[in-house]
Amino acid sequence: MLYQFQRRDVVYSFCARINSEGQFDKAPIMIDSTHIGNLTKENKVYSVEVSEDKQRIMVYKINQDREDNHVFYTFLYDSAFALVNNSRLSLPMETKKSFLSNFNLTNEGDLLFTKLERTSNRDYIINGNLILKRPTVDAFEVVPFELKNALLDEVKMKIDNPDKQVLITAFYYKQKRGNVEGLYINRMDYANRRMMMEKMSPFSAELKGSARGESSTAAAFNDYFIRKIVNTSDNGFLLTAESYYTSSRYQPWNRWNYLYGPYGGYGPYGGGWGGYSPYYSPYSSYYNPRSWNDQQGTRYHYDNVAVLSYNADGELSWSNFINKSQFDDGADLYLSYMLVNVGSELRFLFNTLDRRNYVLTENSIGPDGKINRMPTLRNLDKGFIWMPRYGKQIGARTVVIPTIYRNYICFAKIEF
Repeated sequence: MLYQFQRRDVVYSFCARINSEGQFDKAPIMIDSTHIGNLTKENKVYSVEVSEDKQRIMVYKINQDREDNHVFYTFLYDSAFALVNNSRLSLPMETKKSFLSNFNLTNEGDLLFTKLERTSNRDYIINGNLILKRPTVDAFEVVPFELKNALLDEVKMKIDNPDKQVLITAFYYKQKRGNVEGLYINRMDYANRRMMMEKMSPFSAELKGSARGESSTAAAFNDYFIRKIVNTSDNGFLLTAESYYTSSRYQPWNRWNYLYGPYGGYGPYGGGWGGYSPYYSPYSSYYNPRSWNDQQGTRYHYDNVAVLSYNADGELSWSNFINKSQFDDGADLYLSYMLVNVGSELRFLFNTLDRRNYVLTENSIGPDGKINRMPTLRNLDKGFIWMPRYGKQIGARTVVIPTIYRNYICFAKIEF
């Protein structure tokens, strides 16, 4: 268990080992401490990344005292929490429009993240770099993107540990205030710091026609946001994107209405220690259970999920859609979906409204792209409302999902 706390004007980072009874085996170990002075409002100084195989753990902090230079302090540990390496290194931030995101740790202990630059109105990404820190090297390696005048939306990263590759994707536009044209695909060999593929894969008119819903064909993907990326055995990948928007009597939410917030994301606007949050998202309520209460009469809409499969060359192999129409007023706790990877197929869990009650529904999609609507899950107790998107896969075929029963939060386990 890795945690941090503040005592007076110092923030401490600790590690404690907990047994199966929920008790500390030994006294907690201090990792690091930071003097934050009078900065008492933002005391989340430390972040943690864990490798896919759980053999490497990194605790790090970023000092943003200077807008043009960020100082990193990293602490790399193995699975027994023995220190492998600690480093102090600097990363120049050329403009105020630059920010960092997509922090990942490889199985070898490499820290990977993206350094991106937005337009002055913060709507688009116009420049990008992959930043790499080797486990025992006190320096950053930078691999720039070649966007060729394209404008990118929110960038997503996925590590492919067996092949030592990293996949970077985003929706792209040809012009400001334009429509989503297709998918930007960037695959790099991070072990050799080599660009393997970078391309723009446009969406066909047929695909846009299937995705458009109530929009025009040209604007079909304007309400879609990339949610998950899954590596496939043929060096390709599968991507899911969900249609999401809000409406209210005041002002609708969309990509052009504070998508990234006036100071959203990670950038030089926070100042001092902290400011970076690994849970940041432009649709912040997606990860933020504290946004339950909404005083503006907002209606949240979570509609169809696009499932797109690409081969190793970045060409679209097949596409399909999980059809759903979800909405709720004032809160979105029970909306969206959970993706479960059972190896042979992908399972999508989401709520559907039946006689004013939410019913947990399951769809599956196989390697061929065919979607099957599964029968209702057995032993669903009445009165429990599921929150699928907050679920966690804890095994090859096991997930845990929080539920609400009256005024209690409960947890349900599903075995497929």
